[in-house]
Parts: sequence; C-alpha cells; structure tokens
Amino acid sequence: MKLIVQIPCLNEEATLPATLRDIPRQIPGIDKVEILVIDDGCTDRTVEIARQHGVEHIIRFPGNRGLGHAFAAGIDYCLAHGADIIVNTDGDNQYFGGDIPKLVQPILEGRAHLVIGDREPEKVPHFSFVKKKMQMLGSRVVSHLAGITVPDVPSGFKAYSREAAMRLACSTDFDHTVDHVIQAGRKRLITISVPIRTNEKLRESRLFSNIGVFISRSVGIMVRVYSSYRAMKIFTLAGGATFALGFLIGLRFLYFFFFTTEHDKHIQSLILSAILLIAGFQMVLTGIVADLINSSRAILEDVSYRLRRIEDHRRPGGE
Repeated sequence: MKLIVQIPCLNEEATLPATLRDIPRQIPGIDKVEILVIDDGCTDRTVEIARQHGVEHIIRFPGNRGLGHAFAAGIDYCLAHGADIIVNTDGDNQYFGGDIPKLVQPILEGRAHLVIGDREPEKVPHFSFVKKKMQMLGSRVVSHLAGITVPDVPSGFKAYSREAAMRLACSTDFDHTVDHVIQAGRKRLITISVPIRTNEKLRESRLFSNIGVFISRSVGIMVRVYSSYRAMKIFTLAGGATFALGFLIGLRFLYFFFFTTEHDKHIQSLILSAILLIAGFQMVLTGIVADLINSSRAILEDVSYRLRRIEDHRRPGGE
C-alpha cells in the first residue's frame, strides 16, 4: 500500500520545513509514504528546501499556472507513480500533518473513497466572524447540491483512494474543493469527514487578500456551482417567472385594448410584454442547452475514467 502526499507550492520556503516535519513517514497499514512537491513557479528556495528534507518527487512549472493546474498535475503524477492513496495538503503549514493517519484510516478500512479533513471552522481562532459564517453557509449550499454532508467543503486537506482519484475530474479553472465534493456526491463515491487540527497561522492567504475578496469569490463560486449543475432548474424558474410576467402584462394590454377607449396609450405595455415573453422563452431554451452540456461533461468524465483504468492496467504491477 503506497501513499503519496502532494503539496502544491508557491514560494513556501518559510513554511515548507514545518509542513514536511509534520508528515509521518510510518503509518500503520501503509507500506511506503512518499512526498510530492509541485513547484508552481516558485522564485525562492522552495525546491531546494524540499530536496534537503528528502522529498522524493518534484514537479516544476516554468511559471505560475495556478493552484488548479498544480493540483491536477499532482493527481496525474501520483496515479502514474502507483499511489494507492493520495493526500493533498498545503505548503503554508495550515493543516497538521500528524493527522494524516486519521485521514487515511477510513480508506484503509474500506469505509470511504474520499476523506475530507474538517477544521471545524467555527473553532479556528484566526478565522474572522464573517469568514466562519460564509464557510458554514457555503458548505451547507454545496452539501445540499451534492446530496452528501460535508461540514468543511473548502478544506484542502483530503485523502483520495485510487478509485476516487481516477473518477474525479480535475477542472483547472474551477475550485477543486467545491467541484470534487459535488462530483463525489453525484458519482456516489463514499465521502466522509474527520475532525483535524490546524496549526498557528504563519502567513496571510494568497487566495483571499481581504474579507471582501473572500466574500465575492465565495458568492461567485456558489453561483457558478448552481449554474453549472442545476442549470435546467435555474433557467426554467427564471424563464418561467419572466414569461409569466410578460403574459400578465400582455393580458393587461388586451384588457385596455378591448374594454376601454385608452388602448392607444398602452403600446409600451405591449412592447414590454413581447420582450419578456421572448426573454422567458430564451431562458428556458438556454437551460435545456446547459443541461445537455452538463450531460456531455458527465460522458467526458466517464471516458476519462475509463482511459485512466486502461493506463492503470498497462502500468507494471497494475491490477
């Protein structure tokens, strides 16, 4: 049983040593623990420090491509190098690496495909009141959409079984923490959460420079999630409401046209009614198209999974 811990990094020379020290090299039920550092365009001594601390695998990007690309490259690399379990953590030492055995235990016992570390955000001392509430709200929204209960959706401290890593598609332009929870729920991958510890804050988040950015990005993610996975419902409701409003305004015009002598004063109502009716109809059509696109995405994800299975069988020692 082989475990690879992947750590996407961008200029983490100050925090990476503490992160690496916390990672246990001996875990009951695991034959080999290896570490992968993804250099996302670091301009400091991150890679040098990783090598000094015995990191077995390093992926280097010529420039900064973003967390999504680094995460996806890490997953592909771990699968290609025979990982049975993949743990993702951050290079800023936010998560306590000593909890990795707790994170992988449900997978070793065959009770889960995906295990998410629950920081219990309401108890994290350096989280602001607004951030705590926004993370709790976002987790409830995403959990409802996925059909599973995940109390800390934004947590980047996760353990993937090999099956889960092959089944979950990595969208590099999307927040993988949110997307993977939704995919796991829709693909019926058994997902559980375990409480984990966090370390003292060593630096400010690079993803959110201030609380305003955090709120706007959180709202944007929730809107995109709903529009991506519930497009038919959203556009049908919006289109139906718009069409109904246009229909009512049209009835109002007809009333004045047939039963009063002031019909020539309500031409604007006719124009507005026509615009709303057309807009409502187009919204419903947009929902249908978006739903078809979502279905196509599901087919592509299944094709990707089957290709990974074929590659896995061809790998020396593959099942």
